[in-house]
Amino acid sequence: MSTEFKAQPRRHDSATETTSWSSSCLRVFVVAFVVCGAAVVRAQIPDLSVTPIARDGQVLVTFELTDAFSPDVRDAIQSGLPTTFSYDIELRRQTTLFDRTVASVTVEASVRFDNLTRRYQMSRTVDGRVEDARPTEDQEAVRRWLTRFEQVPLSNTSALETNGEYYVRVRAHTRPRNTWFVWPWDRGGVLGHAKFTFIP
Repeated sequence: MSTEFKAQPRRHDSATETTSWSSSCLRVFVVAFVVCGAAVVRAQIPDLSVTPIARDGQVLVTFELTDAFSPDVRDAIQSGLPTTFSYDIELRRQTTLFDRTVASVTVEASVRFDNLTRRYQMSRTVDGRVEDARPTEDQEAVRRWLTRFEQVPLSNTSALETNGEYYVRVRAHTRPRNTWFVWPWDRGGVLGHAKFTFIP
């Protein structure tokens, strides 16, 4: 006696297909969001250029933080939020075993916009000491004040060894850090460095 098995016709389940289609669309959306978000973050990360020079018995450092004065940063400043760009500067001796810190200094540039006078109050400190303070009405002057520094004294050359390999490292970060405004590039700060050989 033979038994025949007949294939049962496959039932079209519209609910299952709809769920599968929705899941696929969601995966595509998530991937696109992550890729676009990563591209935006990369575009917002500024560059920190560093130029050291030994002159007149001192190591002087010029540095500039480019692409940091974004529209979001400008809007935060215009809202009256006191804003500080802080730079930790280190002079380090490069050796085969480990690097040794020769000198360090912290420079801070701050600005606060006064909505009553429509002026920016700017100040700069070196290791907590106020070195300069001035008002301005020029937003471009604020950008330069926060991001560009020329010939900052870092160390006496008497602390350096002739023909020694050195480098200057600068790390930039911002204040304040709060819940309603997130600086786009301040996770760990921005790092820049430059090497040089000391030749008296």
